[in-house]
Amino acid sequence: MTDRFTPTPEDKFTFGLWTVGWRGNDPFGDATRPALDPVESVERLAELGAYGVTFHDDDLIPFGSSDSEREAIVKRFRGALDATGLKVPMATTNLFTHPVFKDGGFTSNDRDVRRFALRKTLRNIDLAVELGATTYVAWGGREGAESGAAKDMGVALDRMKEAFDLLGEYVTRQGYDLRFAIEPKPNEPRGDILLPTIGHALAFIERLERPELVGVNPEVGHEQMAGLNFAHGVAQALWAGKLFHIDLNGQSGIKYDQDLRFGAGDLRQAFWLVDLLETSDYDGPRHFDFKPVRTDGIDGVWESAGNCMRNYLVLKERAAAFRADPAVRQALKDSRLDELAQATAADGLDALLADRSAYEEFDVPSAAGRSMAFERLDQLAMDHLLGL
Repeated sequence: MTDRFTPTPEDKFTFGLWTVGWRGNDPFGDATRPALDPVESVERLAELGAYGVTFHDDDLIPFGSSDSEREAIVKRFRGALDATGLKVPMATTNLFTHPVFKDGGFTSNDRDVRRFALRKTLRNIDLAVELGATTYVAWGGREGAESGAAKDMGVALDRMKEAFDLLGEYVTRQGYDLRFAIEPKPNEPRGDILLPTIGHALAFIERLERPELVGVNPEVGHEQMAGLNFAHGVAQALWAGKLFHIDLNGQSGIKYDQDLRFGAGDLRQAFWLVDLLETSDYDGPRHFDFKPVRTDGIDGVWESAGNCMRNYLVLKERAAAFRADPAVRQALKDSRLDELAQATAADGLDALLADRSAYEEFDVPSAAGRSMAFERLDQLAMDHLLGL
């Protein structure tokens, strides 16, 4: 049965192999589901209406596979992509699971581990480009520390910069149409992770040799784990021209990384996020990085994947109705959003200094007494979110 919330490839919904492929294992419990064949994941996601699939190298090709094994796996995977029409818009490298990366990849204290991490990344970049990816995400889950003396953070940032400069040099030399997206996260699995928020990542990018090749891949839960407003962070990434990719999921407050299906957790922030994405110039994938609850079997995996897409489409419709509502347009005007869009001093500094009404004759009590009318505006948003 289909309805207006049934996804199609035109919606550009994508999933990581590691999401639907998560077996339900956690630090306190073993896996509750059998392993999924990546080819089956491709086929089922295509049936659900997804646009594409993404992967870490180790999601597709088990760590330590021989060249012949790697070739056979890639050939079979490519055949499934061709048969279903699913795209691979993004790929990434696993530099966090194997014990060799226990102190990080690009910032490990061990130089030989850092060199291995770079070669592992470069090898998978070649495969990513071969499969059509134009974005390469970098999540530094082990790039951090628990002890203040264990890592010189300034030097670690030097090594992080060195890594991204080398990666930029490589894709430039190869002529690849590929950009990098840093995925910030404040903590877990390391006690504290380098580049923990969108703001940290944006500041870091400006120090690189090729900053134009590097943007961000923010994730809902990661920014909320730091107690931040995710939609605000995404707005700043858009403002900086650095939203290269985005991970959608759900999170309930400041706690461990829950990776709930999109729409679960903080529904209001999900509403404002969809409103922002759908009214911005972002045209990239809507990528779901979630974990199907470990209490469900394989049926729950595909149920939750479908619900991620459905929830996005419902919120998209609600946000569009909110923006089209005449009452909302009046409330926006009453809240003087049109004034915010005007330059504060388009007439220049000299005119500002000469304008006595800007300071000497400014009616402070009158301005302080103005109502912003935000309560009505916010309740209208709530009404639309609830479908009233």
